[in-house]
Amino acid sequence: MNKTTFQQLNIIAPILDALKAEGYTHPTPIQEQAIPIVLTGSDLLGCAQTGTGKTAAFAIPILQQLQALPKATGPQKIKVLVLTPTRELAIQIGESFSVYGGNLNIKNLVIFGGVPQGAQVKALKAGVDILVATPGRLLDLIGQNYISLKDIGIFCIR
Repeated sequence: MNKTTFQQLNIIAPILDALKAEGYTHPTPIQEQAIPIVLTGSDLLGCAQTGTGKTAAFAIPILQQLQALPKATGPQKIKVLVLTPTRELAIQIGESFSVYGGNLNIKNLVIFGGVPQGAQVKALKAGVDILVATPGRLLDLIGQNYISLKDIGIFCIR
């Protein structure tokens, strides 16, 4: 059994509080291995079975990195892009960012096709830090100049 705690991974208190509220006490093997690497800003390629906590393995350190950045005034520019193949996975990832970052002032948005784009465009104009997107809708909104990739510092393919 894994004895490492999230505190031992140097996770900041607001994220630790969110994890505790979700009942998380010990990181899974993928989380224990990935979080320290991602926290340093290093690139990582990870692979693990379904249900092992891959989303938390990248979302937790990404949130912590964003929290450490100085906040710009005005609408936030997209700093993180998470690209995922299906709307179901995109929604799940967005929910995870919302839960783990619930005590932080970091905005995330999920965009996918098959629905009208109006609400997504409105949210983009208001500013987001993290964009979780499916490829088709991402390309559509880039083509319409609603999304710029120039400020992205972290890119994740899930």
